[in-house]
Amino acid sequence: MVIEPHISVQQLNVHYGNQHVLKDVTVNIPDKKITAIIGPSGCGKTTLLRSFNRLIDAADDVRVSGRVMVDNENVLSKGIEVTHIRKKMGLLAQKPYPLPMSIYDNVAYGPRIHGMRKRKELHKIVEHYLRRVNLWDEVKDRLHAPATKLSVGQQQRLCLARGLAVEPEIILCDEPTSALDPVSSQKVEELFVELKQDYTLIIVTHTLRQARRIADHVIFLYLGRVIEKGTAEEVFNNPKEPETKAYMKGDMS
Repeated sequence: MVIEPHISVQQLNVHYGNQHVLKDVTVNIPDKKITAIIGPSGCGKTTLLRSFNRLIDAADDVRVSGRVMVDNENVLSKGIEVTHIRKKMGLLAQKPYPLPMSIYDNVAYGPRIHGMRKRKELHKIVEHYLRRVNLWDEVKDRLHAPATKLSVGQQQRLCLARGLAVEPEIILCDEPTSALDPVSSQKVEELFVELKQDYTLIIVTHTLRQARRIADHVIFLYLGRVIEKGTAEEVFNNPKEPETKAYMKGDMS
């Protein structure tokens, strides 16, 4: 079965100074699936994730070559409008970073930046995306309270609602449950499974159990190279490469 890619990475190389972090990475990210990027610490997982929305540009002395095609557009092209690319991609970080404003204003922030001023429409957007992340019933009576008063798990779902409110196509998640308790982690994982009906999700995770639970597609990175890629069933149940087998058994740091 041929899976239509939403992102196509072709011979991507990333250097930070003299350090060669990603080495000839070529992978396809399937549309409306959950792709987990796994591998030991320092293997380049986060760099790969951040290359999709050009956040690696913020690093000093970075050199990038290759292509990252999103909707038939190379996001690494020098003349491309970076804000246009980032609008397509919501980013959920390891720790939630709600804006220092109310719950309501966190979700309304993006639409306002993009020109939405009508109060009724903003309210519809806020309610819609808080419902989308299963947070509305928990906060509907305190929408104008500071977002920082929410629990960490609620803050992470709020940050996801804020990202969805600008209507991205792709959700990038960098260890999104690492700061959460098990109950909150489960809520977020269940939410990801729901969201893949409408979005392409890419998740960096150190937790193999999490990748087994929710991933449709897996990319295994080691020392900056793609060692193995394929469906979650293939990679977890029948790994082909010795490095993958060792990582699955916990024999690799």
